[in-house]
Amino acid sequence: MDIQRTPRPWYVRYRPHILACAALAALCLYALSLALGPRKQRIRARDIGIYEVREQPFTEYVDVEGLVQPIRTVRLNALEGGYVEGILAEEGAMLREGDTILLLSNPDLRRSIIEEQAEWENQQRNFREQEIEMEQHSLTLRQQALDASHQMQSLRKSLLQSREEWRMGIKTKAELEVLEEDYEYRQRKVELQLQSLRHDSVATRLKRETVAANRKASMRKLAHSAGRIDRLTVRATADGQLSYLNAALGQQVQAGQCVGEIKVLTSHKVKASLSEYYIDRIAIGLPASIQQRDSIFPLSISKVVPEVKDRNFDCELVFTSSPPSNIRLGKSYRVQIELGQPEPALVIPRGDFYQSTSGRWIYRLSPDGRTARRTPLEIGRQNPAQYEVRSGLRPGDRVIVSGYDKLGDAEELVIK
Repeated sequence: MDIQRTPRPWYVRYRPHILACAALAALCLYALSLALGPRKQRIRARDIGIYEVREQPFTEYVDVEGLVQPIRTVRLNALEGGYVEGILAEEGAMLREGDTILLLSNPDLRRSIIEEQAEWENQQRNFREQEIEMEQHSLTLRQQALDASHQMQSLRKSLLQSREEWRMGIKTKAELEVLEEDYEYRQRKVELQLQSLRHDSVATRLKRETVAANRKASMRKLAHSAGRIDRLTVRATADGQLSYLNAALGQQVQAGQCVGEIKVLTSHKVKASLSEYYIDRIAIGLPASIQQRDSIFPLSISKVVPEVKDRNFDCELVFTSSPPSNIRLGKSYRVQIELGQPEPALVIPRGDFYQSTSGRWIYRLSPDGRTARRTPLEIGRQNPAQYEVRSGLRPGDRVIVSGYDKLGDAEELVIK
């Protein structure tokens, strides 16, 4: 006889299907939560750089490479043209001011100077003849003046005698009047003669002065010509090292041509090239420094070249105290040029986070240090070692400053 079975409930019959659907729904919910929730990424602590935000003095400065140069470079120019006859100093030689470097030869110049000397001797003879002539003329003028004075005295005595004879009745009134008219005529004539003598005397004096001036001019011209021979010798114009010499035996050198350079080594300067971004902030007198081992050597900007080339401009710095003991020409140093005074600020060290986030955000660690989340950030001033934090962080916060090339775009980091 058939036994009637009780049918199983639907949830028993479809249990495998229900379980499969539930698992699929859970999986979809999990995937949806991952998609809509913050993106997480696991990272090892040793792969990132963690730094604690601190408030400390912040100095804005520029770190550039500087090249040591002599404090001054003197160009050597040939004052006269000629052929190189002798080279008495080689490149690299240490020279004192006045030391002979080159000997030049110029036959045409020597012949010209000999001709000028002969011309000068002729001029001196002419000047001497003119002086003798003027001396004789002066003697003649003095003799004429003496004769005129003697004549006036004689006439005066004669007139006085004639007046006395007229009072005594020896001479008539008419004879006295004739003598007085003759005296007046001769007196006016002598006065004109004396006036002419005075004019001649002034003219002679002016002529003497002209001759003396011409004599001095000829002497200066002769001295200048004689000095041109001495200028055929090229000498050091300052103490220093002959760093460059462009001359060979027999070479023709033009007047004014540069034949070498002397580097003055009494002190040194440092030349640096900066980005045009700083051209309005770099000025003469700004402090700077060089750090070598445990020593700091202060400098000061002494010159700023305003011309911009290839988006850079140059400046020169001088040591304000003793330079490094091992300083050498051509040696390079890292120079830190200060752009302002130290000021207290919230700072973090430089890291690759700035290149990855443009300074707009940074990963900040949780208090337990197990996770880190993105935090908005505002960066202010910066120097080669630090960034100034204007907002987004507080003193004591710990942030990730490096290792961003491995973090992708995760919203939250899980640190192992």
